[in-house]
Amino acid sequence: MKIDSLLQAVAAAGALALYMGSAAGAATLQMYNAGDPRTLDPQKASHDWEDRPISDYLEGLMTLDAGGRPILGQAASYDVSEDALVYTFTLRDDAVWSDGTPVTAKDFVLGMQRLEDPAIAAGNAHLMYSVKNAKGINSGELVDLSDWAEAPAILVERPLSDLGVKALDDKTVEITLDAPTPYLLAALAHYSSYPVPSHVVEAKGEAWSEIGNLVANGPFIPVEWMPGSLIRSVKNEAYYDADNVKLDEVVYHLPDDDGAALSRYRAGELDMLSSFPADQYQQLQDQNPGEAHVAPLLGVYYYAMNQTDPALADVNVRKALSISLNREALGTGEPPAYGLVPPGTGNYEGEQYLPDWSGEPYDQRVEEARQLMAGAGFTPDKPLHLQIRVPADENDGRVARAVASMWEPIGVEAELVEAEEETHYRALQVADFQIGRAGWLMDQDDAGEMLDRLKFGNYGRYSNSEYEGLLAKAAAELDPAARAGLLHRAEAIAMDEFGVLPIYYYASRWVVSPKVGGFEDNAVNRHLARWLSKSE
Repeated sequence: MKIDSLLQAVAAAGALALYMGSAAGAATLQMYNAGDPRTLDPQKASHDWEDRPISDYLEGLMTLDAGGRPILGQAASYDVSEDALVYTFTLRDDAVWSDGTPVTAKDFVLGMQRLEDPAIAAGNAHLMYSVKNAKGINSGELVDLSDWAEAPAILVERPLSDLGVKALDDKTVEITLDAPTPYLLAALAHYSSYPVPSHVVEAKGEAWSEIGNLVANGPFIPVEWMPGSLIRSVKNEAYYDADNVKLDEVVYHLPDDDGAALSRYRAGELDMLSSFPADQYQQLQDQNPGEAHVAPLLGVYYYAMNQTDPALADVNVRKALSISLNREALGTGEPPAYGLVPPGTGNYEGEQYLPDWSGEPYDQRVEEARQLMAGAGFTPDKPLHLQIRVPADENDGRVARAVASMWEPIGVEAELVEAEEETHYRALQVADFQIGRAGWLMDQDDAGEMLDRLKFGNYGRYSNSEYEGLLAKAAAELDPAARAGLLHRAEAIAMDEFGVLPIYYYASRWVVSPKVGGFEDNAVNRHLARWLSKSE
């Protein structure tokens, strides 16, 4: 180790000991963050380890309760037009920044404009494409010129002022949509749509979110950031609900090392872990019962099957590949997946998709799969040769090898092809694969987003006009129950045709000390420190 690196590590360790010692007279939560944020700017952030400190110091028009459900945040109330295209929010009278400056509608307009501003290059800009003109502002808009010009179309850049987010006055924000958006309230609790302090941005420019410059409208305010080590936030006494915030400090520990973090938890140095090694689950259950929290996430781990490949274009082959998998043996505690939409997804009332064959004995399913493959001309003696493409990741390799062993008895000889993640997904995008590992963590708590993956992230080139028609009808349907019904029908069509091969639903993995109160498992995996407490 270089001397400067050694000194930096010693300094970080000394600071860590100091911060952990500061808890003696205050309720300080020590949280393993499982990642080092690149930024505390909500429009530039794109990861959950950035979301955690950001969502503890900034609050949107809506926020989340302990169960991950959207509730009023900086907004005191809102109204919705009859056509569900215009939302009007009235801000709280007691909403102020930590420096005492009132929070205004202008701050929300600026935040949303920054999200769609091409100069910011926000990774989450697409989350608000339902807002009027958002997509045209962010990525340009094709305008048809064929009636009066030689060029059939040109790409036109829209000004930020065209965005359908307006400040009607200091306390009123109006949001106009291109189409009804049932998940809008949940989307407004996402960090990408948070306000920014316009008065600080005017004074500091893009340095507004640096420690020492930033101000908070949420329950905490970051006061220290040691990259690679920790972020420390303290209670914001100017927050409107400060009297009910039970923590005095939150220290986010940044190094991305789940194993080391678990050792520190067992030593009593950390109170919460946002991740832990999957192979430690049983040991935690045995030694720390009730402290490991594994809960379904809004996401699915699946294999895309390239349906431009002649063998995989056969629905019976795809069925055989799916029903021959023992999904319960493929995960490490994650719920097995037979459909695309995860359990607990919002705006999706009704029975979760579960095919009849999922309840059949596994041996019976393998025999049926063997017969289907034989009908397609493939047997163990004359196997179908397939390549399974996966990123070069230990878990992906483990799953792929297990899948290959399950396919062998039905007449499939599978070869594992590993590549770096960027190379892997480039191959999927250009259909240079047969079987490819994919996955999706939903940005919005809405079934429509996941089902859209077979349109916009359709690696396997699945196509069904009835499926696409149902999604189009659902997008225009205002009645939530009717919309959910249309989406359920669409999911059933795609799954009955084995458009993709779901394997398991993603799961969050937290470890929470008995000293910590207020923690609730939730499908969006967001746990605001506002709702947490700590006892000695």
